Amino acid sequence: MADPMTDIKSLAFAALKWPAGVLFPPVCAGCRRQVSQPGALCPACWPQLRLLEKPWCPVMGTPFTHDMGEGFLSAEAIADPPPFERARAAVAYSGVAQQMVQGLKYRDRTDLAPWMARWMARAGAELLAEADIVVPVPLHWRRFFKRQFNQSAELGRALSAHSGVRFSPASLQRVKSTRRQVGLERSQREENVRAAFRVPPEAEIGIAGRRVLLVDDVYTTGATVRAAAKALKKGGAGAVDVLTFARVLPGDFRPGATATI
Repeated sequence: MADPMTDIKSLAFAALKWPAGVLFPPVCAGCRRQVSQPGALCPACWPQLRLLEKPWCPVMGTPFTHDMGEGFLSAEAIADPPPFERARAAVAYSGVAQQMVQGLKYRDRTDLAPWMARWMARAGAELLAEADIVVPVPLHWRRFFKRQFNQSAELGRALSAHSGVRFSPASLQRVKSTRRQVGLERSQREENVRAAFRVPPEAEIGIAGRRVLLVDDVYTTGATVRAAAKALKKGGAGAVDVLTFARVLPGDFRPGATATI
């Protein structure tokens, strides 16, 4: 026989949700048209989203046009080996994905973070399964004070809640107030973030020998996550993997098109 209290609780929960659904109906994560449930994309926006799928480079996560065979590395991974072990991204940085990143980063759409994190968890399932802690790419305190939140930390917190992997935002600090990466060439981006990060002494014991999952919103040239990964390794991390929501794919990067990254 069904427990009447269970039915009563379900009805009460539905009743509490009803006013919120009326006053704040769910909208498309891209264009903000009304949709059936939070985090969904409307029929116009969904085709614009390019999910990154295998086959991809096992190190860089760059998708291949066809299966190149077990262990085949991209030219980038061979010519310029990264300081991290693996990088993955959920979607290509274009269309609706670009709108979502801009919404989270510049328009305070922190409500998007849990839904973006779900796609990240899908793309980075193997990374999350092996991670000991989740560490977001930090903002310098001056920029954090101005913006009042860190979009990478919002994604990292949501990933931690989704996966159960410990969230550790204090494990990495940005000690150098860098220029925004907007409009910079690859070499300028690398110089801009050189020595920008460090593991504070009090955090070293928490990352010593552990596998860190470094989280950011967009992987453009990789300059930021490379600098952050080096700092984490210097601070004692055993290994570093990188997971971002979006990825600017090779051939897509144009200095004149980076004004929104």
